[in-house]
Amino acid sequence: MKKLVVSAIIFLIIIFAMPIQGTSEENSSQTDIKVIPDEAIRLRILANSNQKDDQQLKRMVRDEVNAVISDWVKDITDINKARKMIDARIPEIKEIVGEVLKRENKEQTFDVKYGTNITFPAKLYGSFLYPAGEYEAVLITLGEGKGDNWWCVLFPPLCFLDFGNGASVAEASAASDKELKEQKQDQKKEKEEAEVKFFLFEWFGWS
Repeated sequence: MKKLVVSAIIFLIIIFAMPIQGTSEENSSQTDIKVIPDEAIRLRILANSNQKDDQQLKRMVRDEVNAVISDWVKDITDINKARKMIDARIPEIKEIVGEVLKRENKEQTFDVKYGTNITFPAKLYGSFLYPAGEYEAVLITLGEGKGDNWWCVLFPPLCFLDFGNGASVAEASAASDKELKEQKQDQKKEKEEAEVKFFLFEWFGWS
C-alpha cells in the first residue's frame, strides 16, 4: 500500500512538471509576411558619420522629408503617378534638407537623387529578409555619407515601419545561432525527462 501511495505521488509530480505546449505555430505563421510590394519607392538617408550629432541631424532630415513626401503621395494609388510627382519635386526635397541644415547651423554638404539603382544593404525586418541590391528610391546623402543609414518605403506609404531599425544579416545570424542553441537545450531537457519517466515506470513495474 505504501509503495502504491509513493508511486501515485511521484506520478502526479511528473504530470505537473511537464511543460505546457503553446500554439506558437499559429502566431508565427502570421509574422511571415512580405511587407514591401514588388513595385515600391523607398527613401534612404545616409548620415555623415555615426557621431551623435550627425545621427541626430539624419533623424531631423528624415522627419521633415518623410512628412512632406508622405503628404504628397497619400492620395496616389498608381506608382507611375507617384514616380512622376516625386521626380518633379526633387528640387523641393533639396530645399527641405538645406533648410534643416541651415536651421541647425550645420555647414555640411548634401546630395539628393532619385533613381532605380540605389544600393541597399541586406536587412532583416521581423521575420522577412530584405536582400541587398539596387532598388528604386530617393537617396539623401549627408556629408560623407559614412554613417548608419535609415530607410523606409515612401510608396505605398509604409514609413510608419522603420526598416532602418531592422537587424543586419550578421545580427540575424547570431539570433539564429541562439535559437538553435535554445532548441538543443530544450531537446536535451526533454530527453532527460523521458529517461527519468522510463526509469520510474521500470522501477515500479508499470507497463
